[in-house]
Amino acid sequence: MKKTFLILGAVVIFMASFSKADLEKEKVVTATATTSSHAFYQISAGEKLINKSDCLGCHNKTNKIIGPAYVEVAKKYPNNEKNINYLADKIIKGGTGVWGTMPMTAHSTLKKEDAKLMAKYILSLKK
Repeated sequence: MKKTFLILGAVVIFMASFSKADLEKEKVVTATATTSSHAFYQISAGEKLINKSDCLGCHNKTNKIIGPAYVEVAKKYPNNEKNINYLADKIIKGGTGVWGTMPMTAHSTLKKEDAKLMAKYILSLKK
């Protein structure tokens, strides 16, 4: 019985030594090694905020879901400070009528600066 607990304890300690941080480091090293001849892809602050929010439930980068695709929004609005502020306000206040009758949910707890980062990212997708 003591041997069983000893072996079980050793297995648990062994498994715990492979932490998530170690696995993430390994992924970064592998990604860096495989992309050394390619451009390194870095996610913008606006894209990170979008990925953490509920935006992806209604929007997609390239395809219309409930709301328009981000690339469609980028096509419609030139990338300037006026449109960044306009879209940031739309993100915070929500709205309806611009892309159809389905209302966009308000995100009133979102900071204006975060909404502006999200809008900048969306407008940067214009091709």
